[in-house]
Amino acid sequence: MIALNQATTNAGLTERARRVIPGGVNSGNRVIAGMPLVIREAHGAYFTDVEGKRYLDYHAAFGPIILGHNHPRVREAVCNASEQIDLLGVGVTEMEIMLAEKIAHYVPSAERVLLANSGSEATYQALRLARAVTGRRGVIKFQGAYHGWHDAVAMNVISPADKVGKGQRDLLSAGMLPGVVEHTYILPFNDVEAIADFLERRGEDIAAVLVEVIPHNIGCVLPRPGFLQALRDLCDKFGCLLIFDEVITGFRHDLGGYQKISGVTPDLSTFAKAMANGYPIAALAGKAQYMQRYEPGGGVFFAGTYNGHPHSVAAALATIAELEDGSVHAHCFALAERAAKGIQQIADELGIPMTVARFGSVFVPYFMEGPIVSYSDLLRNDDKRDVWFRSQMCARGIFMLPTALKRNHVSAAHTPADIDRTLEAAREVLRAMPAYLTSVVSP
Repeated sequence: MIALNQATTNAGLTERARRVIPGGVNSGNRVIAGMPLVIREAHGAYFTDVEGKRYLDYHAAFGPIILGHNHPRVREAVCNASEQIDLLGVGVTEMEIMLAEKIAHYVPSAERVLLANSGSEATYQALRLARAVTGRRGVIKFQGAYHGWHDAVAMNVISPADKVGKGQRDLLSAGMLPGVVEHTYILPFNDVEAIADFLERRGEDIAAVLVEVIPHNIGCVLPRPGFLQALRDLCDKFGCLLIFDEVITGFRHDLGGYQKISGVTPDLSTFAKAMANGYPIAALAGKAQYMQRYEPGGGVFFAGTYNGHPHSVAAALATIAELEDGSVHAHCFALAERAAKGIQQIADELGIPMTVARFGSVFVPYFMEGPIVSYSDLLRNDDKRDVWFRSQMCARGIFMLPTALKRNHVSAAHTPADIDRTLEAAREVLRAMPAYLTSVVSP
């Protein structure tokens, strides 16, 4: 084994990063307490750190990686595009037109499409458009959902119990504008009665109901049958726009997004992550009657130097091409189901309270029992067991982000052998859990 000096270890490089990058990372959620990590390369279902440790990756960069890291056909498409064009900032490329046509073809709500660079940008623009269309300011957001970093939505994601319920706002950041924050209203996911009651009282103030159709930012909480249709009906009744945040669900669960699966069509939709297998791109799509407000003279402004960047657009077109025959989704869904059922079976055999939730290629082990229909249910999750389990899986080379409630993703690069290895590691870790619990409670 080659000896590494401090400068080329995870700890050494992390310390070096902290001297020039606040927190040592360029996105706050990338910090892992007690686990400095500097990544050297990523291929397929694996990544390798600078010390040479190889991890089977279920984190998938919070979800964009659906084909596997550094996918050859996506890489080839980007390389080909880079040889032809970089960035012009005027007019449009044929590739941008092709991508908009693809999205419009597959996504039920996508009569018109605009490209951006991140999910946060897309949700920001969706809310701006909803306010312009309705002349109202208010936004309904659900507890536990994440829609980006901007002031209208950066609140009430993973909140402590004393900040849940009664419409309390749990802000993610200092410096958020009160004049923006005060127009966002927090309601419980899956509670039609609470939403209907609120709209009866305040409906004339509400521009949009913004919903993460499966709140994957708290794992895998599924909408109850009829919930999304109820939102559609209530928005129609009170004149609000219904916005589906499909930044995670779009392309990962279906080319048409979860809206195609559910049969409920929103007014506007946002996409990002899996649409380009890791390259920076997002889309705002919606009904023509609303999206036309972005046309010259329409009164709503949309701009960005890097919007529709040829390299990201090429990646998106190549990714969609790989997804079109359905085999990738079938492969990912089958392996995720096997992983979820396997971990659940192991926990049951060992008498460990656990509920493994899954939809499509996403699964999450919760350390709790009972039905999970809203964020309030997740307050029963044993976060210490949750994080310990994930940390121990990481120690065995199975990378599950060691943060409570976070989802795992299966990609096309994962294999049945990878699932076997994951289940073997999970059994080993869960068998050791009683000893861990004893050590925690011992004086």
